[in-house]
Amino acid sequence: MINATQIKKQMEVKGSDGKHIGTVLGVEKGRVQVASGGMPHDLDIAMVDAIKNDTVRLLKTAEETIRIWH
Repeated sequence: MINATQIKKQMEVKGSDGKHIGTVLGVEKGRVQVASGGMPHDLDIAMVDAIKNDTVRLLKTAEETIRIWH
């Protein structure tokens, strides 16, 4: 399980395919706020697979993640 306190503002968010999705705006109430495409979005913390080298890696690909927002 991911510790939400490890996720910091300005970390890069990538899909499981390694493609850039956005940048972390913050974490609140089990949700990660992400700036992507010039707009704020949020993701459930359960979608985070790993945190490494100032990057938040998700369980889904970038395309799958972005599809959730539209």
